[in-house]
Amino acid sequence: MFHYFKYNNEFQLESGRTLPEFQLGFTTLGKLNDAKDNVIWVTHALTANSNPEEWWNGLVGKDKFFNPEQHFIVCANVLGSPYGSTNPLSVNPQTGNKYYHNFPTLTIRDIVNAFELLRQHLGIIKINTLVGGSLGGQQALEWAIQQPDLIETLFLIATNAQHSPWGIAFNESQRLAIKADRTWFSYSDDAGIKGLKAARAIALLSYRNYQTYQISQEDLEEKTDGFNAASYQNYQGDKLVNRFNAYSYWQLSKAMDSHNEWRNRGGIVQALNLIKAKTLVVAISSDVLFPVSESETLHQNIKNSAFEIIDSLYGHDGFLIETEQLKNIFENFYITKKLKKELYEYAN
Repeated sequence: MFHYFKYNNEFQLESGRTLPEFQLGFTTLGKLNDAKDNVIWVTHALTANSNPEEWWNGLVGKDKFFNPEQHFIVCANVLGSPYGSTNPLSVNPQTGNKYYHNFPTLTIRDIVNAFELLRQHLGIIKINTLVGGSLGGQQALEWAIQQPDLIETLFLIATNAQHSPWGIAFNESQRLAIKADRTWFSYSDDAGIKGLKAARAIALLSYRNYQTYQISQEDLEEKTDGFNAASYQNYQGDKLVNRFNAYSYWQLSKAMDSHNEWRNRGGIVQALNLIKAKTLVVAISSDVLFPVSESETLHQNIKNSAFEIIDSLYGHDGFLIETEQLKNIFENFYITKKLKKELYEYAN
């Protein structure tokens, strides 16, 4: 079920600016049990919405691994995203006009701070499992550092502790494409949409890889034009333009760039040592955007963590596609965790 959470007070942002108020669109599936210990909180990636049954239906839904008949599943649309949350196309109550280019820059910490207010509003005192991939993994990691006693189990998929120069360069290249669209400088809902299409095409090159395109977009007949790969880039760009806006894309790519867990925390070891949750880190073998080495860094510096690698053709997008592999990894982790707990209780 889709809901709205409205926060009517001034909301301080890490940049020093404020939002006079904000709204989060969020989805809940299932019910909170009497013990309040069945919460599964899913944090979504860059352009996803708050309904994981739509974009992660191999894992979330009736009779799936995260089953609403057993769990209370929560997923909130991030600040800045147009699926029900305050974003650049929202009206600024102080001016009566839409924010557009005047929307304040957000960070991952700002997004998590908004989630924390929603969590309190919902009366959730414990998150059984917090799970996220990519930008969602960055949010999950930040939340586990901020609230180490809140989260029992943490699943971090295809993500990192600090966004890399490589990742920032990809994001800046996409923003340059948006900026090259002369309509970007207008104050209108559809500003920069041609640039957004080009930006999405650039992003796809980081979400997939050489081998993905070689296998999925190969032309089996001889051509001089009209290649499958070219059509695919256009198709994917059009899909995003039809459901998103350039302002939100700009802002959320900036939020991803801001991700740095040791900012004002004294270093990576000090930051990641704050995590108390039993943690599973999952990397994707062919991921060029969040390479395996970044997940290894998380595993090496998070106490009580396990590490798995998914073998996938699909690069970074493997975290959305390889749901059967993820299900098996999650199951094994829960079983191992339960056995360790039973052995500890027996020994003591």
